[in-house]
Amino acid sequence: MHAFTFHNPTRIHFGPGQIARIAEEIPAGSRVLLTYGGGSIHHNGVHAQIAAALAGRTVIEFAGIEPNPEFETLKRAVELGRAERVDWVLAAGGGSVIDGSKFIAAGITLDPAIDLWQIVGNRTPLHTATPLGCVLTLPATGSESNNAAVITRRETQDKLSFKNALVFPRFAVLDPSVTQTLPTRQVANGIVDAFVHTTEQYLTVPSGAAIQDRLAEGILSTLIENGPVTLTDPANPDARANLVWAANQALFGLVGIGQVVDWATHAIGHELTALHGIDHARSLALTLPSLLRYRLKDKTAKLAQYGRRVWRLSGSDASVAAGAIDATEAFFEHLGVPTRFSAYQLDASEVAKAVREQLTRHNRLKLGEGGVLTPDDCARIVAMAV
Repeated sequence: MHAFTFHNPTRIHFGPGQIARIAEEIPAGSRVLLTYGGGSIHHNGVHAQIAAALAGRTVIEFAGIEPNPEFETLKRAVELGRAERVDWVLAAGGGSVIDGSKFIAAGITLDPAIDLWQIVGNRTPLHTATPLGCVLTLPATGSESNNAAVITRRETQDKLSFKNALVFPRFAVLDPSVTQTLPTRQVANGIVDAFVHTTEQYLTVPSGAAIQDRLAEGILSTLIENGPVTLTDPANPDARANLVWAANQALFGLVGIGQVVDWATHAIGHELTALHGIDHARSLALTLPSLLRYRLKDKTAKLAQYGRRVWRLSGSDASVAAGAIDATEAFFEHLGVPTRFSAYQLDASEVAKAVREQLTRHNRLKLGEGGVLTPDDCARIVAMAV
């Protein structure tokens, strides 16, 4: 296991009724920019609970943050936050709203002379950020308790990330009951997203990190056991709670600590979303099985461990590793998340060419653990999902 330092400053309030705890987190008299997406929080009771918790504070609302949050939208929110002199940002939504709100929190206090797009890719230093809190309504990304965000700029077909300790949410409210009205597609996407977050940190090479491996295997097993239940029995409280917590822990920071990590599936997936508007999680489902097959030789040891411990497979390392990939692909399909481009009426070979060009343009020339994947390799991986 490699040397590491771990720090996660986000306080988590988990369980029914915890939205009321916002009153303890955001001081009375604060000016709060409440950010959200399409408005579902008005229908599921979240907005009313937030409004009650924020009594005694000035609340300015900014709605309309998209899935794959758009730079132009977020820029308007930054301008509003500056004009209203807000001293808190409160995000109510899933990973896209929270990612976008991290950008907003960073942008409000940035020198107005600096182009806001420079935040993306960590191309300008951040010295301060507006304090950020979160109310999670869609379990998927774990963004509610980490310091990373992915931002889209549609006009240039860019989907790029930034990380900074200043945008760690100060607190996050995770009330599983508010997720019960989510559409099936969003729930399935969330399961896949959390699953791939875990495999990106786990299915690499042996690092002697026994606790982290068992944590990863526990998250994956929990998603396999509880994910389908949340689709067939949305009101099941235990399955729902375990899904919310699994998604949070997948990217909380502990799974990958001291490990060799990958993230090539995400790099490719981001390009698929930027090029074709494919849901983030669905871009990952299109990529992961092919990537694992392409790198089977390098990943056999961890894939075999995964196959035995999570899927209960037996046999030689080679057969178990291959079987684990097949089982993963079948699980995604069982959730209703396609793993082949034909499901989207897309030509995999044409998509592969465009992905190669995008990765080259973004200077993503050495991906995966050890930096062994070139844009040509990534194009071959995409083409395999025909």
